[in-house]
Amino acid sequence: MADTADRRRRTLGWVLVAVQFILIAALVVVPWRRGLDQLWPPDLSVIIGCALAVAGVGIAIAGFLRLGSALTPTPVPIEGAKLRTTGIYSWVRHPIYSGLLLASAGFVITVGSLATFAVWLLLCIFFVAKHTWEDRLLAQRHGQEWHDYAGRVGALIPWRATGKHR
Repeated sequence: MADTADRRRRTLGWVLVAVQFILIAALVVVPWRRGLDQLWPPDLSVIIGCALAVAGVGIAIAGFLRLGSALTPTPVPIEGAKLRTTGIYSWVRHPIYSGLLLASAGFVITVGSLATFAVWLLLCIFFVAKHTWEDRLLAQRHGQEWHDYAGRVGALIPWRATGKHR
């Protein structure tokens, strides 16, 4: 029975990874407000958008690097991996998701249209659902340690959470 549940979790994890890539790819293929040839000379939205995109990529990379041996392509935690709560993970529980959202927001601001904004909103909803599922898996794996951590650190936005997370 445990093998079936693990197999389902892994399958769902890979489905979520596929949906994530589809949504990020959709940002690039839906119609843009302006093309790359219209980004020079840059206006304020291009400068702000590019800065946000670079910051988002930096946050995501920091999350990747801090995970070390606990890094997995899916949101299913690796058996025996310790909970990461230091470095970027002391600011936000899911910095890779936060970084991807910030980078994609920068992209939308830079080249955006209503279509890219709509895809970004879908990406936001997706990452909220994905981190909620991952949080449940982490709570099962790490118990009280995870609940204490989640009570202190926000999921996607770097502010300190208040109260207990249940």
